Amino acid sequence: MFLKTRIMLKTQIIVNPESDKGRTGKRWKYTKEALKTFFKEFKYEFTEKPFHAVEISKAAIKEGSELIISVGGDGTINEIANGFYEDKKLINPKTSLGIVPSGTGCDLSKSLNIPSGLKNALNIIAQAPPSLIDTGRVTFKNHSGEDEERLFLNISDFGIGGEVVKRMNMSRIKRKTSSYLKSLILTFVTYKNKKLGIKIDGKELPNDEYMIGAISNGRIFGKGMKIAPGAELDDGLFDIVLIRGMKILEFCMNAWRIYSGSHLSHPKISLVRGKKVEVFPIDDEEDVLIEIDGEQAGKLPATFEMVPKSFFVKAYL
Repeated sequence: MFLKTRIMLKTQIIVNPESDKGRTGKRWKYTKEALKTFFKEFKYEFTEKPFHAVEISKAAIKEGSELIISVGGDGTINEIANGFYEDKKLINPKTSLGIVPSGTGCDLSKSLNIPSGLKNALNIIAQAPPSLIDTGRVTFKNHSGEDEERLFLNISDFGIGGEVVKRMNMSRIKRKTSSYLKSLILTFVTYKNKKLGIKIDGKELPNDEYMIGAISNGRIFGKGMKIAPGAELDDGLFDIVLIRGMKILEFCMNAWRIYSGSHLSHPKISLVRGKKVEVFPIDDEEDVLIEIDGEQAGKLPATFEMVPKSFFVKAYL
């Protein structure tokens, strides 16, 4: 149901036309008409290159935008959210993020209880109060070997996850269809578990071989995997899910459990809650990739820090 009174907030729409395999751009005309029903006026801009959404978001907030709406997937949302900040501080702490899910995964939207469908999402943006959620800040090595810092709203992980995204990106370049699960299994065949050192809130865990570690603010990643089924976006804690090395048969027999969220009882999977996670490879010569909100960003060593109740999103938590 559309609103009788249109929203008066100064609004910037950021559209990733390539998201959802290009379908976001193709249906923009319809999306734009629906937005006009909800908003008295708004500006919109299409992203044209990596990190363009960061630039657009930052400029819009400096120009007084009170609401930034993402029309894209999790990667687009992450870039927009990073644009809210300058010198590690929010440009305008009162600016809110609105989300129209339009990607292949849209995992964060599920944790935010944002329903699928354009009109449903716009109703949430129009009617839901700005809700304060936690964010994560990760410092890591980029592929040039330099220290880099980035914000994440949903999940950042290390280990096989980054390799899976790397494989999916290559498949996308070759214009092949590839599901996350299929890529995960194909990657697993050749993946070598990494021996890592991990420290959580200052407490060192025994060095061990890990397949993946998920630093979870939200519940879901990998296009529907409920990796941290009990995670809450506003509790001030990460749900840190650590999966130690498995043989391929053991992994294939248990992979489905991650989709149902029933995997935490497995003896090789542990859940720890904390505010700061430090991870480093025992073998300095071996790259261990990290993933940030669905994008392969760099490698270990990395430090993940909780920033509690620091970001406004239009959603019902």
